[in-house]
Amino acid sequence: QVQLSESGGGSVQAGGSLTLSCAASGVTYGAYCMGWFRQAPGKKREGVATIHNTGAPTYADSVKGRFTISKDNAKNILYLQMNSLKPEDTGTYYCAIEPTTIMMCRSLRQQAFGRWGQGTQVTVSS
Repeated sequence: QVQLSESGGGSVQAGGSLTLSCAASGVTYGAYCMGWFRQAPGKKREGVATIHNTGAPTYADSVKGRFTISKDNAKNILYLQMNSLKPEDTGTYYCAIEPTTIMMCRSLRQQAFGRWGQGTQVTVSS
C-alpha cells in the first residue's frame, strides 16, 4: 500500500524560501507521476508541479521560475523548492502519486491522482 507523508511547511515572509518533502513508501509502479498540489482557503485544489519518472517536470504558470520539483529516486522522496514566495502561495500543500501516463502527468489535473498525502501548511505573510 502506497503511503505519502509531507513535511517542511511553515510560515515565512514574502520573498522567503521553503522546501517541502514528500516521503513515499510502498511504491511498486514501473511508470508513475508524482506531484504537488495546493489548496488555499475557499479555493479549489490546484496543480503546482508534477514530474513523471520518465519525463521532464511540469509547472503551473504561477510558479514557473520560482519553484523547482525534484525527486530522489534512491530514497523515494519528492521535493518542492519554493523561492521568492508570495502571499498568494499560501495554502495547504499536498503530495500525490499515480501510475499514469506522461500526458496525464503534465496536465496538472488533480483528478488524475488517486493517492494523496495528508498535506502540509505553507503561510506567506506580506
